[in-house]
Amino acid sequence: MKPGHTGWRHLVHSTRYSLKGLKAAFRNEAAFRQEVALCLVLLPLAIWIGRTPLEWIALIGSCLLVLIVELLNSAIENVVDRIGTEHHELSGRAKDIGSAAVMLSLLFAAITWLLLIGQRLIG
Repeated sequence: MKPGHTGWRHLVHSTRYSLKGLKAAFRNEAAFRQEVALCLVLLPLAIWIGRTPLEWIALIGSCLLVLIVELLNSAIENVVDRIGTEHHELSGRAKDIGSAAVMLSLLFAAITWLLLIGQRLIG
């Protein structure tokens, strides 16, 4: 933490850095833009599909989880690319693991949505 950045001042600066990160991800990461677009379509549907607050949390939370994991994956990729462009086994492994995390979050979201849509259509 920077000197003098405590309390509300720290909150203001942290919020500014977070918004800067979201803006950078949106500007530079096509996958993040696609996932944001998908979430913007799905979030209104969550209100219709979900019948209880817990179902709404599951539907909305699964969308947010995908965005969170994508942000972390993009951060990993940026750090690895910053270190160097030459191929290194550990760099490739780090990127692959980040990609796998995104894939699992997408799988979790798909399962959540499909189960709750199925429940809504059947019941």
